[in-house]
Amino acid sequence: MSKINKEQMSDEIADALIMIFKENNYASKAIAKTLKNNNHWDNQSKGFFSDTVYDIVRYWRLLWYLLKKEPVLEKKDLLNLIQVYYNELEKTLTSTEDVRVLRESIPDWLDQIGSDELGEKWDPVIHALNQKPNIVIRTNTLKTTTDELTKLLKNEKIRFEKIEQLPEALILKDKTNVFRLEGFKEGFFEMQSDASQMVSILLDPQPGMRVIDACAGEGSKTLHLAALMKSKGKIIAMDTMEWKLKELRRRAARAGAENIEIRFIDSSKTYKRLRGTADRLLLDAPCSGLGTLRRNPDIKWMLTPDDLKRLRQLQRDLLDRYSSLLQVGGWMVYSVCSILPSEGEQQIKDFLERHNNEFELIKEKRYWPDTDDTDGFYIALIKRK
Repeated sequence: MSKINKEQMSDEIADALIMIFKENNYASKAIAKTLKNNNHWDNQSKGFFSDTVYDIVRYWRLLWYLLKKEPVLEKKDLLNLIQVYYNELEKTLTSTEDVRVLRESIPDWLDQIGSDELGEKWDPVIHALNQKPNIVIRTNTLKTTTDELTKLLKNEKIRFEKIEQLPEALILKDKTNVFRLEGFKEGFFEMQSDASQMVSILLDPQPGMRVIDACAGEGSKTLHLAALMKSKGKIIAMDTMEWKLKELRRRAARAGAENIEIRFIDSSKTYKRLRGTADRLLLDAPCSGLGTLRRNPDIKWMLTPDDLKRLRQLQRDLLDRYSSLLQVGGWMVYSVCSILPSEGEQQIKDFLERHNNEFELIKEKRYWPDTDDTDGFYIALIKRK
């Protein structure tokens, strides 16, 4: 990219940073909005813009340290910050090696909690979470096969590699806007990280079963459940946020998932009438999202210690509330995209102590960004006795 284009791009980058840090938009939303307003940009420009915004968000604290001032959300200051990113970041990363909060550009409170909960493992984990993420897709087996999808990708000149333990997952090796690919528009695949795909696989839903997805959100795992069930049986997908369920409905139509019944939780009656009815229950609980910092670096600046405390209590309440939806002998998966044991292992330990005569742990699995090269995830498989 020529210098003049780089300089012209700085203005849009500064506007995106204002959307993120001043107007509290998710980085992904701010980037998407800017790209939509500049659809005349070529792919190189779009990629440069996205990478730069994510990198500046990722190294926000370190960049202001280099500028020798506290964060200022005025455009002129942000333009100066962008110049620091262009010219000084690489050489500074080496010189700040001994100061973790600067090297990894994280808030003090987060460094303290990570260190308290993970000990020596915190250092390699937070370093891995500051790397760029893999682009992972999942074949939608309701519409195609992985073999057919790989042929399609080869025709699009997109390089990929397979993941041995996940036959429906592919890592894309070329940076590309996957949402513009014909295969995506046809519903042949979904964007979904490899650790996230393991959640539904561990739950092992069978065709014909009654499955409840209690915190369905926009439905990445719901759609995977539907594919594993060959769209037979019933999935009741619930959430307290109507806009997320609206997106799930749209995605389900594209994916050809016809066994999903969507229910908006507007009162406790929505789920109380489902007690003891589920063969399988997925509780993908609201969490800090700290395991997804590679793809969502803005989380570390939006999250607060009070948020973390509130989320831990919510996870506890949801476990107690929704576990009653399982029938005797049914299986439940509890999952969080967090690297903190207080949101994972400890939550399940406490839950089982509160309900030790009613539930038993069958299996738990932890995915680490440093050793597994994926999002940080905790998954527990629990049986109702």
